[in-house]
Amino acid sequence: MAYAPKMTFINLPVQNMDRSKQFFLALGMEFKEEMTNDEGACLIVNENTFIMLLIHPFYGKFVRKEIADGTSSEVILALSTDSRAEVDEIVGKALEAGATEPIEASDQGFMYTRSFEDLDGHLFEIMYYDEAAAAEFYTQAQDQQG
Repeated sequence: MAYAPKMTFINLPVQNMDRSKQFFLALGMEFKEEMTNDEGACLIVNENTFIMLLIHPFYGKFVRKEIADGTSSEVILALSTDSRAEVDEIVGKALEAGATEPIEASDQGFMYTRSFEDLDGHLFEIMYYDEAAAAEFYTQAQDQQG
C-alpha cells in the first residue's frame, strides 16, 4: 500500500509574522492557535493540511540552504475552491491585502485559475476544477484522436 500521510504541513519562510498573519486573516483563513507563537503560525488549509509560516531565523534552523527571498520560485501552492466566483473572491481579497497578481487568469473551460504572490513572494494558485466538464473535455479529445 502506498504511503498516505494523515496530515500535511507546508513550511514557508516569512519576514514579518504579524504582517503575514494579517494578510492571511484578510483572505478569511484561520490559524490553529495552539500551534502559533512569535516564531511560527499554523495556517489552517483544511482539517488535514496546514501551512506553517516561520520567521526566517526559525525557518533557518530546519535548512542548511539559503532561504529564498521572493525573487526566485521554488514551489507553487495550488489550492482549490468550490466555484469560479470563489477563485475571484479569494484573489481579490489577496490583492486588497497587498498581494500582486503575477500572471493573467487562465480559463480552460473545465479549470479556472488565478494566482497571487503573498507579501513574501510565495506563489499561490487558486483554482476551480469542474470534474464533469473535465471528463467531457477529455472524452471529446479522445474521440477526436480516434
